[in-house]
Amino acid sequence: MPNVESLIAAEEIRQLKARYFRLLDTKQWEEFETLFAADALFDMRDAAGARDEGALLAGAPAIAAFVRDAVAGMVTVHHGHMPEIEILSAHTARGTWAMEDVLRWTTGGADGTQVLHGYGHYHDSYVRVDGRWLIQSSRLSRLGTPCARS
Repeated sequence: MPNVESLIAAEEIRQLKARYFRLLDTKQWEEFETLFAADALFDMRDAAGARDEGALLAGAPAIAAFVRDAVAGMVTVHHGHMPEIEILSAHTARGTWAMEDVLRWTTGGADGTQVLHGYGHYHDSYVRVDGRWLIQSSRLSRLGTPCARS
């Protein structure tokens, strides 16, 4: 059975990921950036259904700017479900989250798409810095190609 400290750490990580989704969808970019370790890695190379080598980011500012630009002109809804969180030490952890998202372009996407509905998993690692859990790395893997509607 996990000890109390591990249970508290897992809850703090759940709260961190909940803030990630809320701040992304409400487009609060300055606060969003604070969720990541300074040297964090963000791997979205397979997030769009076709591999994009330019979607591997390093550093909290670059991550926040990439996500901000990626969802500009969209209304987004992201849900994270069923976290599998493993506390590795007092300062490190990893987790896998089932994810579902809906992206709606306010003016239509480049290919005429209006809505994209996707699902997959976030594969994260976390680090505790000054008593606060941060995202150290995050990789999104999709289950199939996201469904697009015009």
